[in-house]
Amino acid sequence: MSQLSTGLGIDIGGTGIKGAPVDLSTGEFLAERRKLPTPEHSDPATVARSVEKIVTHFPEAADAPLGITFPGVVHDGVVHTAANLHKSWVGTDAIALFSEVIGRPVQVLNDADAAALAEARHGAAQDTSGVVLLTTLGTGIGTALIVDGHLVPNTEFGHLEIDGHDAETRASSGARQRDGLSYRDWAQQRLQRYYRVIEDLLWPTLIVVGGGVSRRSEEFLPYLDIRTPIVPAQLRNTAGVVGAASAASRGREGLSGH
Repeated sequence: MSQLSTGLGIDIGGTGIKGAPVDLSTGEFLAERRKLPTPEHSDPATVARSVEKIVTHFPEAADAPLGITFPGVVHDGVVHTAANLHKSWVGTDAIALFSEVIGRPVQVLNDADAAALAEARHGAAQDTSGVVLLTTLGTGIGTALIVDGHLVPNTEFGHLEIDGHDAETRASSGARQRDGLSYRDWAQQRLQRYYRVIEDLLWPTLIVVGGGVSRRSEEFLPYLDIRTPIVPAQLRNTAGVVGAASAASRGREGLSGH
């Protein structure tokens, strides 16, 4: 595999860590994805060893740029939040940690940011200029912002205060399940308000909806009455890996603010 055409992406999640070599021109996996369960004791050293196992599983990508996603805020390589992993991650220099354990340079970025890069380069936001907002509707609401192809990292628009509530406590997919709402009622009573507020703040060109619930987008997106075009994500579960590989290939220039 050519280093110029291949990137290796690793996506760290609260329950699983997955990775694959990626064709940077198409966003396609070049080998079957390797996945390991996230260690029960998910401290930095233990997680780093799991990431190393996945990296060494792909010797054909040994010279490819390596990108790693993290489920939290990452600024200049340092982790600032870690809701679903061990609290000792907060304050950890993830770039230094992974580089030392794996023995090669790495890029580390937020998982929603990686998904947005992937959708902008290979998915639903491809060839879209202006402001693109990605929202992942899951237990909470993750967000990422792309402006004219450049990532604005670590946005937290899921935590906007709307009508006295943290937005994700009312509008996330988890809130829909908790409150027993149908997809239509969720769209009309919760998502409608959330997206109206956020489009008035950002005036995006396009909103891309990710997260597992995007597979059922036809059950809720048609009930939204907003001015911004809103579409489901295309890359689904591959977006984190593809975005991590893409970020690594673009280097620091591709990660505005990092």
